[in-house]
Amino acid sequence: MEVGTACVNDLSCPAWPRGPCGIQNTRKPPIMTAEAPEQALGALAHGDHPVFEQLARMTIETLPNSGLDERTYHLVRLAALIAMDAAPASYLTNLTVAKEAGLTVEDAKAVCVAIAPIVGSARVVDAAGSVLRALGFAELVAEMDA
Repeated sequence: MEVGTACVNDLSCPAWPRGPCGIQNTRKPPIMTAEAPEQALGALAHGDHPVFEQLARMTIETLPNSGLDERTYHLVRLAALIAMDAAPASYLTNLTVAKEAGLTVEDAKAVCVAIAPIVGSARVVDAAGSVLRALGFAELVAEMDA
């Protein structure tokens, strides 16, 4: 990146508040109000967010390009989520799609057993907690919609 062409006004820049060329960012981070997190979570839960649109496009393109059948694809994604200690929202998003593709709880347990010697039991137990938190969040959203 050339000096002066940095993403100095891009809050997503990893070098924020200074761009890669050292120029001070002139934008202020968004101010979170008491309602903003609630609204953001609601929008995320309903898929009303541009990030989810991009993630969906990436996922749609990834499955056919992977060369894997749909079941194996979702098993591999679950293993990757566990290995990287993903956030509950990531499990919620991926497991919802995986369930629609026919994956079962037994399949998820089998993935945990298979990767536990590699990633460690602590990571697998943490993943189980993240899945439970994700399911709890999904239930909360369902109650709010009712």
